[in-house]
Amino acid sequence: MSWLMSFFRSQVGKKAVMAVSGIALFGFVLVHMFGNLKVYLGAESFNHYAEWLREIGYPLLPHSGMLWIARVGLLAAVAIHMLSAWQVTRVSWKARPKDYEQWAPQASDYASRTMRWGGVIIAVFVLYHLAHFTWGWSWVHPDFIVGDPYHNLVAGFSVWWVSAIYILAQLVLGLHLSHGLWSLFQSLGWSHPRFNAWRRTFARVFALVIVVGNISFPLSVWAGWVQ
Repeated sequence: MSWLMSFFRSQVGKKAVMAVSGIALFGFVLVHMFGNLKVYLGAESFNHYAEWLREIGYPLLPHSGMLWIARVGLLAAVAIHMLSAWQVTRVSWKARPKDYEQWAPQASDYASRTMRWGGVIIAVFVLYHLAHFTWGWSWVHPDFIVGDPYHNLVAGFSVWWVSAIYILAQLVLGLHLSHGLWSLFQSLGWSHPRFNAWRRTFARVFALVIVVGNISFPLSVWAGWVQ
């Protein structure tokens, strides 16, 4: 156990933990987006899918039991991911206590330079998203109906500024995913000139699929395709 703690205390260990927890979160984002695509099949299909999520594992597990297990696991992954990111950031700041007198990035791109703030924005957005579509807080979603996620999605995205928040958040998420996926391979030691170009392409395509898929929901409501 001591070697494990020593590994986590190291900068390499922190980045590896952040990468592994990131894989779990990337997987959730992908599955969540594909599941939401059922909204295009109509209210009955979408609501049935939402109810099915609560019935996974039943009767072996209580109703919504597996869903709560997944939620706890995701919460743990988020906590570990954010803790590791914060610790890596602190080490980076301590290594350079003073700002550059003249800063001109050479190898970094915009996505990598906004990872820290992007993570904070995404965390705030997730809380808003939960209050909006899961908890149904009236001051966030005044037209929320318990047990009718299709209605809640359409009614929520019918408000222009709500759709604008979601679209902007997805663009931030796309930048975070693009750089995060590319860098996690390196953090886990999966970096080689032979496939570095492949992992860059994979990261960008993955991020693009998520962004396009998620942005399509508010846009489809406004276009009248989902109503």
